[in-house]
Amino acid sequence: MADLVKKSGRKFRIAVAWAQDPNTIGSVYKAVHEGFVEAFLIGDRKAIIGTCISKGCDLSLVHIIEAPDDVAAARMAVSMTARGETDIVMKGLVGTDKFLKAVMNKEEGLLIRDAVMSYVAVLEVPSYHKLLFITDTAVIPFPDLYQKTFMAKYALDMARRFGIEQPKIALIGASEKVSQHFPNSLDYSKMCEMARDGQFGNCIMDGPLDLFLACDPESIEIKGVPTPVAGDADILLFPSLEACNPFYKGLMLFTRSELAGIICGTIKPVVVMSRSESEISKYYCIALACLMAS
Repeated sequence: MADLVKKSGRKFRIAVAWAQDPNTIGSVYKAVHEGFVEAFLIGDRKAIIGTCISKGCDLSLVHIIEAPDDVAAARMAVSMTARGETDIVMKGLVGTDKFLKAVMNKEEGLLIRDAVMSYVAVLEVPSYHKLLFITDTAVIPFPDLYQKTFMAKYALDMARRFGIEQPKIALIGASEKVSQHFPNSLDYSKMCEMARDGQFGNCIMDGPLDLFLACDPESIEIKGVPTPVAGDADILLFPSLEACNPFYKGLMLFTRSELAGIICGTIKPVVVMSRSESEISKYYCIALACLMAS
């Protein structure tokens, strides 16, 4: 991911809200040191300087902007990005609710008019043969058909940025059968019709599919269920946040998978990570945001 960004030769400007925690500064500085990011660290100036020194960062390579509190820092970071002064906005120690409130502000926020805000993540799973894109891990609790179409479009766009010309997207359910007892399967059936009509561009879409049919070629033979995804999915679209969020966290916990993700549906990439996420995960998120900003 970072290699793709470095090949572009661009340097992306990133505004970080309430930036003084070690993992955030470590991840940002790594990107700065590697030459593809110019960083604006917004927050408690004294605390930011102290953290930078403890991490061995060269203070001359970052811009530090004082903010009185976390809410002001979020507003400043989002406003800078909305005005075009930076290309990406990133959450630091500020709470997600406060940060997203600034992102969704109607006057100075970043939401695209009439768009759906969603979250797409990309995982490097040790037991899977390629990157796996999943949605929605963090924003929409129970997406309706309209929201699912946006989720699919965002994930497909991200996969194409990675050079996948015809992404395979599996619409995940508990069964491969369309049934009124599973309302999401009815949405999936309509989405597959839309895909056949070309509304999602060049892709292969099928669903409902269970995880085995989506990601395990041997299961196609065993279950005798033909699907054009053929156990080789690039993208998994889940029916709810309650299904998707535990799925990705389980992969990270039990398989040591690495994850990067960003908010979609905004005029500029928005990086929202848990305050407890590792430095390397935050670094991957920065690289992904740069790729999507290019």
